[in-house]
Amino acid sequence: MDGEKGTHVSQRKGARRGNTRGSTALMLAILLGLAACTGDGGNGDGNSGSEDSKPAAKITAQPEDGKKDVAPRDPIRLSVAEGTIKSVALTNPEGTPVDGEVAKDQRSWTATEPLGYAKTYTWSGTAVDKNGKETPINGSFSTVAPKATAGGRLNVGDDGIYGIAMPISLTFDAPVTDKVAVEKALHVETTPQTEGSWAWLENDTSVHWRPKDYWQPGTTVSVRADIYGVHIGDGTYGEADVTSNFSIGRSQIVKGNTQTHRMVVIRDGQQIADYPVSYGLDSDPGRVTHSGTHVVMSKHPVYYMTNPGYGYRDFEVNWAVRISNNGEFTHAAPWSVGDQGYTNVSHGCINMSVADAKEYYDGVLPGDPVEIEGSTQQLGPEDGDYHDWTYSWADWSALSALTQ
Repeated sequence: MDGEKGTHVSQRKGARRGNTRGSTALMLAILLGLAACTGDGGNGDGNSGSEDSKPAAKITAQPEDGKKDVAPRDPIRLSVAEGTIKSVALTNPEGTPVDGEVAKDQRSWTATEPLGYAKTYTWSGTAVDKNGKETPINGSFSTVAPKATAGGRLNVGDDGIYGIAMPISLTFDAPVTDKVAVEKALHVETTPQTEGSWAWLENDTSVHWRPKDYWQPGTTVSVRADIYGVHIGDGTYGEADVTSNFSIGRSQIVKGNTQTHRMVVIRDGQQIADYPVSYGLDSDPGRVTHSGTHVVMSKHPVYYMTNPGYGYRDFEVNWAVRISNNGEFTHAAPWSVGDQGYTNVSHGCINMSVADAKEYYDGVLPGDPVEIEGSTQQLGPEDGDYHDWTYSWADWSALSALTQ
């Protein structure tokens, strides 16, 4: 630029000694050249400076450095702006690295496994900017120390085969007060796709999932309760994830009527049996078999029944099929064969002949629906599991924590 200024001054001096027209033309040419030269020089200086002024890689960690009481399933992520990740690790106090995945653009890393409780985790590694300048990755955070942990239990087992009315039940070891957080961690996947909903029933320790209508026979179901690291409530966190994969068998529906004293079995749309039975004594509300959709819960070749209020304890019956938690079963009752098909004399169970009870027992699955009508008492929440089908779909789906 100094040389250009010298030329500029020298030409101006020469212009003063020459004619006016030539001097003017020469001055214009010099000014245009100077402008061009000044512009080029400015760009050159700017380009040289921009390489040095490019920002260094900016590192952002989630959770932030020094954060405490992080839940083990909270999002754990490190991202880089104005650069990429050259190397990264997140390690526990023992030095074991956490499993994670770097994005394809090398700008972020995400943990792919839950963390442990009451541990401090430390970042290490390097980010590099566009000029190749390296910036260290560092920092740490700690996870929550629960006041207590609670487990959960599913009512369906791996590879089990269940009836078309089978609800999914998840029961916790402690009351659940953060129902929204827990329900968001629960997943049901079905083939074919099945509409259904979770519902929190009359206590704070269990949540049920049932389809809108009876399951389609042959449906495969995968249940995943990702409750580890989830706050259940009052400082209690989930102890471990719970999973199950099961399937739905053939369709079988029992239709019983306390006034006709019959129990009809319909399998895959065809009636396969019509048994004479005796239901609970109509004149005693404490003995009436409840109307409503029951669900087969379990079956036992031998079962000992106890009802101190009615004077019996450990009374042995055979081929017992539990259909509710209020003491209702189907079972063999040879002592009431003369009443079966004619009158109701039981304490709430469905009395059958030995042969009929055995035949029904052999073909039943947990989860089969038993639809009873004709009595003065209705199945409901006071009868415990499973009264899931006593709710309309609108009422059932409204019991989800995610709809409240």
